[in-house]
Parts: sequence; C-alpha cells; structure tokens
Amino acid sequence: MIENNLEDLLGRLANRDRVRSEATLQADIRQLLLAGGLGLAEHDLDVELETQVGDRRRIDIEVGFTVIEVKRDLRSATVLKTAENQLAGYVRTRNEQTGQRYVGILTDGSVWRAYHLRNDELAEATRYDLKPSRPDLTSLLAWLEGVLATRKGVPPTPGEIAARLGADSASYALDRAVLDALYAEHRNMPTVQLKRELWSKLLRSALGTQFTDVDDLFLEHTLLVNSAEIIAHLVLGLDVTDLQPATLLGGQRFEIAQIYGVVEADFFDWVLEVPGGDSFVRTVARRLARFDWTNVEHDVLKVLYESVIGTETRKRLGEYYTPDWLAEQVVVETVTDPLNQRVLDPACGSGTFLFHAVRRHLTAAEEAEIPLAKSLAGLTNHVLGIDLHPVAVALARVTYLLAIGRDRLTDPRRGPITVPVYLGDSVQWTQRVDLFTEGHLLISTGTGSQLFEDELRFPDHLLADAGRFDRLISELASLASNTRAPGSVPPLTALFKRLAIAEADQSAIKESFEVLCRLQDEGRDHIWSYYIRNLVRPVWLGRTENRVDVLVGNPPWLSYRYMPSDMQEVFREMSEARGLWHGRTVATHQDLSGLFVSRAVQQYLKLDGKFAFVLPNAALDRGYFAGFRSGRYSDASHQVTAAFTGSWDLRRIRPHFFPRGGAVVFGLRTDNAPRALPRETIRWEGTLPRTAHTWEAAEQYLSREPAMLVVSDTGEEGPSPYASRFTQGATIVPRVLFFVKPQPSSPLGYGAGRTAIQSVRSSTEKPPWKHLPDMNGVVETEFVRPVLLGENVLPYRLLTPRDAVLPIEGSQLLDGNHPHLDMYPGLAEWWRQSEGLWEAHRSSARLTLKERIDYRRGLTDQLPPPPLRVVYGASGMHVVAALVENQTVICEHALYWGAVSSSDEGYFLCAILNSPAITDLVRPYMSYGKDERHIDKHIWKLPIPMYSAGDPVHRQLSDLGRSEADVVAGLAINESGNFTVLRRQARQALAEKSFSKDIADIITELLGS
Repeated sequence: MIENNLEDLLGRLANRDRVRSEATLQADIRQLLLAGGLGLAEHDLDVELETQVGDRRRIDIEVGFTVIEVKRDLRSATVLKTAENQLAGYVRTRNEQTGQRYVGILTDGSVWRAYHLRNDELAEATRYDLKPSRPDLTSLLAWLEGVLATRKGVPPTPGEIAARLGADSASYALDRAVLDALYAEHRNMPTVQLKRELWSKLLRSALGTQFTDVDDLFLEHTLLVNSAEIIAHLVLGLDVTDLQPATLLGGQRFEIAQIYGVVEADFFDWVLEVPGGDSFVRTVARRLARFDWTNVEHDVLKVLYESVIGTETRKRLGEYYTPDWLAEQVVVETVTDPLNQRVLDPACGSGTFLFHAVRRHLTAAEEAEIPLAKSLAGLTNHVLGIDLHPVAVALARVTYLLAIGRDRLTDPRRGPITVPVYLGDSVQWTQRVDLFTEGHLLISTGTGSQLFEDELRFPDHLLADAGRFDRLISELASLASNTRAPGSVPPLTALFKRLAIAEADQSAIKESFEVLCRLQDEGRDHIWSYYIRNLVRPVWLGRTENRVDVLVGNPPWLSYRYMPSDMQEVFREMSEARGLWHGRTVATHQDLSGLFVSRAVQQYLKLDGKFAFVLPNAALDRGYFAGFRSGRYSDASHQVTAAFTGSWDLRRIRPHFFPRGGAVVFGLRTDNAPRALPRETIRWEGTLPRTAHTWEAAEQYLSREPAMLVVSDTGEEGPSPYASRFTQGATIVPRVLFFVKPQPSSPLGYGAGRTAIQSVRSSTEKPPWKHLPDMNGVVETEFVRPVLLGENVLPYRLLTPRDAVLPIEGSQLLDGNHPHLDMYPGLAEWWRQSEGLWEAHRSSARLTLKERIDYRRGLTDQLPPPPLRVVYGASGMHVVAALVENQTVICEHALYWGAVSSSDEGYFLCAILNSPAITDLVRPYMSYGKDERHIDKHIWKLPIPMYSAGDPVHRQLSDLGRSEADVVAGLAINESGNFTVLRRQARQALAEKSFSKDIADIITELLGS
C-alpha cells in the first residue's frame, strides 16, 4: 500500500503541467522523505517545513545538513536563477551558523539539483531528472539518500558500496565537487603543493611513464585514502562523527590502541591544512558511518576502488582485482599449515588474498586454542602484503583490519599489533642493493633521485621485529614533529626503555633522530616515516633469511604493447636474461605477469616454498609464455628454478570477471630442479550470479573436472600450406579520419569524378577521436574505396562494404609529402587535414598516418587486389568466411585474406572454414580475450590441405560449399540488422540442410580428427 501511494505521489511530482501549488509540492516531497525508506522519522530527525533562517527568510525543508528549496516549475531560466540565488543564501547562512558544510537541493518535483558552495557561490554537483512517462522511484530514492546520507546500518556489500559510494552515486558526485573546489582554491598553498609533488614523485618512481600526473587522479586518490582511513576507525566501532578530522586522518586513536601501520600521515591529509577541509572530512565521515562495518566477509573495498578509478587507468597499470571466492580457494589450496607458513602477497591490491589468509590463520589459531594476543602477534608475522600503489596499500590495510574483525580488535586481551602491508616495488625494476651496508640500514635523504636529504642510519637487525621497528619509526616521527624549540633534540631515554632498544643500537638511532629534527626545523620532514617503512620492507623481505613459505596473489596483467617505452626496454632486458622473452611476431603480447612471478619467486620465496598466482589464461598454453612454463628463471647472477605442480583453467566461467580469460598456476621453488607446467589441468565451468562473492555462495554454480591443455606456439603458423598465403588486412584507424558517407550534391554539382563526403561516426569510438568534429570535404571519386570490415562478412555472403578515403594511386600509397598528391586537390586537402589531426592527437609519435594504415604492409600487400580472394574473420565465436570477387575492395584488419586461383578452390576453403566442425577443432589453439575469440592464423595449425582439382574429396567439398552459398544467397537479409544476428540466421539456415553434416563428416576424415 505504501509503495503504491509513493508511486502515485511520484507521478504527481513528475507532472509539471498539472495545476499545483508550492505548498502542495512541499507536502508531497516531505511525505516522500518520510515514507521513502531514507531512515527519516518525525520524532528523531529534524525535518521541518518553512524553517526560519533570519531576515524573515524561511527554508522550505531542512533535513540534517541539507536544505531543500521547492519551486512549482523550474523550466524558466529566470525562475531557476532566482531560486538558485535564494538557495545560496540559505546554504551560506547554515554553513556560518553551524560550521558544517551544507548541501542545497533545488527541485520542482521533476528535476532535482544538488548544489554546494564554491568560492561562496552555488555550484551544481549532481542532478536527477524524473521521466514523466516512467518515473523511477527506486532511482530517485537512491539519489536522495546519497545526498542526504540518512540511512543507518547499511550492510557493506559490494552492491551497496558501488551504489552508495561509487563513481555514479550522488554521494561521490558531491564529495568530488567539494574536493575539487577545495583544491582549486588552495592548490597554490606551499603545503598542498609539496604533498602533491611528493605524491607525484613517489608514483613516478614506482610506475614510470605508466603514471599520469594529473590533478584528477590526485583528487581521486585523496578521496579514496581519506575514506579508507575513516573506515578503519569505523571498523573499531569508533563514532567518527564525534572525532576531530585531524584525528581521523592522523591515526592517533590507533596509536593509543597500539594498532600500528594502519593510518599514518601521508600525501592525502592536505585537506586538513586548507580552510573548509575539516568540514569536508566530517561530511565524508557521515556518509561512511551509514554502513555497519562490524562483520564483513570479503574484500569490499576493491569495489570502491574499481568504481572510482577509471577502467583505462587500471588497464594502464595492469590492475584486475580477484573475486573473493577465487582468492579464498587459492588460499585454501596453498596455505595448508597456516600457523607455521609465512604468506606474502607481493601485489596485494586492496587486500583480497590477505583477507582470506588472515581469516585462515585466525581460524586455525582458535581451533588450536592459542590466546588472542599470541594469535594476533603470530598473524602479523605470518601474513604480509606489498603493493606499489599507495591507494591500494591504504585500502589493503583496512581490509586486513576487516579480516581480523571488530571483536578481536576491541578485545581487552589483544596486545600491540602492526598491520604488515607495505608500499613497495616487488619486481624491483631498480634493484636497491645500497640500502644495507655494514650491518646498517642507510637511507639517503638527498633531493636527487630520492625524496629527502642527509642520511638516516638504523641497525639492520631491528627490522627482524617488524612491529617494533615500525613503532620506533612512528614514535621518532612524532617526537620530531611535536612542539619543541627549534634546534632542540628531545631525549629518547623513555622510548628506548619502552621498546627495549639495546644500548649498542642507541647511538645510531640518536644520530638519525637529530637529522629528523633538523629536517623538521627546515620544513622538510614531510611523510619521511611513511617513506622509510615502505621503502625498506620489500628489500628486507628479499634477504635470504627473511623469505616466506608461500606466495599468493594476482600480479599486474600488462601486455608489452601497453608499456611505456622505457618500461619496455627494461622489461625486455630482464625477460631475456631469464629466458622469458619470446619475441618474433608475438612480442607485443608478452605480459608483465610472467616476469613478475619469476621475480617474486627469486626474491621472496624460500627453497621448497609454494606459490599460487592468478594469471592470464594465455600462461597455460600460449607460445609467448613458453619460457615462463619451463620453470627456468635463472639469470647471470641468480639460479632460480620452479617446479609447477598444476593449474586451474578458468576461461569457461561466466560472466567473465577479468577482461581476459583467467587461470591459476601452482608450483614450488626448487634447487636447480625445474619442472615444466603439466598439460593436465583442472577446468572450471559454470555461470555465476552477480551476488556470488564468497565461495559458499559461488560453489553451487561451479563444476571442476580434469582436462588436457592444447599448448600452442603462437609464432608457428602450422602445417597447412595455406598459412603463408593468408594475411591480415589493413589497420584503417582512427576511423573518423577515413570512413565516410556521401553528402547531397549542391545545385551546381562538384564536377565530374568528385563526390561530397562526411565522416561516419560510431558509438564505439574512443578518446580522443570520439571528441573530434566530423570531417567534411569533396574528394576525387577514385580515392573513395570500398572497405570490407569484419562485420561485413557472413558465412558465404558479403554485406555492403563501407566507404573510406584511401590515398591509393595505382599500386602505391601517397602521403602529404608525395609529389603526386597535389595532382588531386580534393584528396590533398582531406589527407593533409587528417595528417594534422593524427599528429595532434596520436598517443605516440612512432608512426605517421601513412605508416599507421600500412602497419606491417597490411594495405600495400593488397595492391593491386587479386581477382579472387577468400576472407575470414580474425575473431569471433565461430569461424566465418566468404569469397570476394570485387577487385576494388580493401580488407581491414578484422579480416584475413588470401588469394585463390579459382572459385572451386574458394568454395573448397569456404566449406571448410564455415563448418561448425572446424570451429570446434581450432578452438583449443585460439588465444583468449574474454572468450575463445581470437582465430587469427591458428586455423592453419590444422592440417588443411592445398586444394587439388584432381582430388574427388576436394571437388566434393567445393560442390558442397557452392550449395551452401546458394542457401545463404537465398536468405532475405536485412543489412541494417546486427551482424551477429545475421550470422546466426545464416548458420541456422545451413544447419537445417544436409550439406552441413556431409561437410563435417568429410572434414573429420580429411583432417584425421
């Protein structure tokens, strides 16, 4: 009944054309707020009609820290402007009266706009429009709750996190708008500049040119880390709405509770040092306090990270986070003795594997009846994480707390603990052999390649007790930064006693402390303790005596072609030294994940230690992972070998949880006893609902069975003689510069042999090309060539090719510098404009536009086009092929083409390629994206023979191919339809005829399969 009433109410709100008063609207909106499940009630929340704010002005509705102004109709620009000015006064007054940051909502029931103050002026942050024809109550209430932040006890499930805090939520829009405004106003403050500079330096040193130094990323990181630090307090059950912002971001409550390594001074607390920053932190805290963080069963913070950090940014870093159910099973499989095995995730991300390793250790400790204090002390020495991304590390530390759980953390029997998650480079691209010298840890604080000046020295044996060392560093930082006279150095006697620092070690520590005090006096002390803890720990873990028993995780998946040039150089050098480099035509497919695993095993895993890593599925069977699968990773200075013990093939699980097919590999580190990855694997299959996050929820939907891998050497074309006759088409991109449609002729025409054209646009265009305006021109007709795309090919049939402007003169390709170009003024103008746009917007200066479209001679090898060609799609769930008889057509890169000597040969090949039997046979050889889609030249790894007119079986196949072509030619095809639907229509028609079975039988006999 309530829901029906609300739907009726929503219909009234959405209809601005009906007669209504502002008072009626206010009453309806008030009813929506109270009955809409927003956690509001008259008896315990301040929901007031016409609240007076002084100067005889009255707020229509006030809810918490939000004021709502209602107008009958906001479609008039004048009414809207007047209402915005009125609302600005209300928000400004409430900000001044309360010291809190207020939000304003302006609505006429149909349009809802949320504002904040920016430079004392109202600025819109987010809006929601009700559709009068289909008003959506759920979406409006979700938007309102995001603005009002009034719900309590929200379970922090992945769905709720994404909906209420993710990048598409009203909460995120408001918080980002406020943060943007704070930064824009105060970015020139020295302290803000310095922290942004230090953030940039650290990420650039860790990520190289993968790192994009832009303000947007700095602000996204600020919001995420601030949020993680506030959540850390909520995990302990602290009332964050009652804590000072400096306490929330400084971690003092954790120091008091003797929980170290969770919240510490970093780059992102700059918000505390600007006017309005405290209010911003309080607002974020209120939003996060809506959730009940008492019991969390998986890593929910990765959902927040993936929602806020864009797909392209994560792709550039190779970040693909693991589902909890999979991480849980990997840990169960590998961590078989949790109380005695030390476990490290060297690419811990937001902490998914750490969460399950922590839970496994604590469960075992409770079963063994180990006291809580001893259990937690053992835990933090047995489950460790490293990541090179500061945001991931901040999230992982909170995930570690979530795994321990509030009950254990607040138990009075708990002793001091240090969360062992560190910022560091596990690959060690630049190996830091200089940190440990003559029994001491030495850290230069110079401003060259390092962040700081002078030298800090600590006895290196102190690092053996990670918790004590981290507390020492933290307390030294606090003493140096606390109020003291400039030039003074406080005594450390009490600290040495409390931490039981041996007298022989005290002198070096005192000297380092003097350096820290001097850095503080000179204003150069910022986050040095954060830097020391994180710089040192990965190197320390790499020392032989400190290596771990188990490595687990999901390393970065980053193909060579997506690496910046300087990273490519080092990657190739390190890969070649370890026998991992495959090169040849698949060099661009080489992946960082294989090198990462080999380096992690080399640096962090003890002999006979176990490893389990989630990798791209290509690691199981593609040729460019052959060196990795060998288990031989030795270089000139280190002998490193591994014995693989098994694998999981995950490519058949739906929906896909990675952009590429996934797998897990298992193995041991050995002493010069390598064992290649077995061809036997465990194949997983099933379709998971979106809500299946834990293993308990996912298990019922998944099956596992033994299977054999078909290992393919991508660099070898295969036994078929056709392999060398088929070539990939031209890379005609970006399409906006080439593909065109005709335009109507002017009354005077354009002259013989010329045609008016305009760019054809597509929804699949990517930045920056999608943002460019259409190109228009009049071009000589001979240069508007038909181009076959992959989507133009059905089984045995071609759809109408697309038109593209291509500077082909005879058998040569022209460019802007060619002397013949100006003989064709229309083409010359179009091409030079295209070259200018290419040079202005290309991602790399490596290729000219001519070189781009003729990459690997993909275009010039087609000139002049042969009389007869067979084409087939480079990718797809099914192989699809057709005969091309048009000599003017150019094939683009989604097609492979090969010349044939006769139509008989063409139909012979089309009969084979279009048969479902051939798709089944080639599938094990295909490389994987999300599905078995990349056909490429793997088809010729099957022993398809060269056509022979004298062979009766070959002639029979050719005849059957002609018959099938006639079937498809007779279909009524709507070319405006989706090509996948049209292909399915053709396949269904073929399946209904007997030809299909006859062809399959012949193929089975012909190929011996």
